[in-house]
Amino acid sequence: MDNSILPIFEEKSYTSTREASEKILNAFASNISLIGGSADLSSSNKTYLANKGDFHPNNYGGQNIHFGVREFSMGTILNGLSLYGGLRPYGATFLVFSDYMRPAIRLSALMKQPVTFIFTHDSIHYGEDGPTHQPIEHIPSLRLIPNLLVFRPADANESVEVYKSAFSQTNRPSAIILSRQDLPVITTPPGLNNNVKKGGYVFKQESSKEIDVVLIATGSEVTLADQVRNRLEADGVSVRIVSMPCLELFNEQDQAYKDQIIPPAVQNRVILELAAPYGWDSVKGDKGINIGIDSFAASAPGNVLVKEFGFTEEAISKKIQEYLKLNLKELSI
Repeated sequence: MDNSILPIFEEKSYTSTREASEKILNAFASNISLIGGSADLSSSNKTYLANKGDFHPNNYGGQNIHFGVREFSMGTILNGLSLYGGLRPYGATFLVFSDYMRPAIRLSALMKQPVTFIFTHDSIHYGEDGPTHQPIEHIPSLRLIPNLLVFRPADANESVEVYKSAFSQTNRPSAIILSRQDLPVITTPPGLNNNVKKGGYVFKQESSKEIDVVLIATGSEVTLADQVRNRLEADGVSVRIVSMPCLELFNEQDQAYKDQIIPPAVQNRVILELAAPYGWDSVKGDKGINIGIDSFAASAPGNVLVKEFGFTEEAISKKIQEYLKLNLKELSI
């Protein structure tokens, strides 16, 4: 893929990964035969291909499909398009509605079809629409499907690399999970961080040779992890941050690479993800902890909810300090 046609997002700027996705999709559409759309949510999912026309009985050359409010049917249509060949199909909806299309996603994985499923509004940051629209269990639930890659990029530039990985697949589908809220651009421009294709990489190095804790995060929580790291480092705690946009790809890497990113000698490991805290055993280890959310949320602005559920710099830092003290006490017994 020619990187020159892909968007570059300036560090320290702000954009949601769903908005970044729209620019990325349109860039790819000039190079590959994309066709797809959303389940009546194109303006929210940001999936419309500009200047590519709408598919309808009088225009079979259109590349934008208006699926209507029918997520499962959308998924089956995408599978059919993929099986036919020659096209790169994608479909989008809110993450919480992935439940409706799960059988189609499962069949895509079973049939080894490189369909791209795009899911936006990825967490309780969604806010005022309440718990019916706020995904909790959906990310780990998708990770349970064999032969499905589940991506959750940290920012706009990581999103570019995620799409490159997804569109390079030939025998398995991908689920790309994106934010509604704006996120700071914290990673390097596309092409400079090829480790995204390995599923996980060191986002921030520790401050000393001895690592006190490895903090593993996905999506918007990578930014939170960076804030937590600054606070902990000020207290003398050496923290390595690992961004894990795709756990499945990371688990496929050779042991040498995995040990390079998450050293086996470092047993203090913290998983940070605004989702049900399950499915991380392969990297968490026996002594690690998973900080997530395992209850339904509520109807309130997203910034209020994350504070209420303890996903703030102060609250997470305190949890990690308590965790480290507990482990140190156990070692001294």
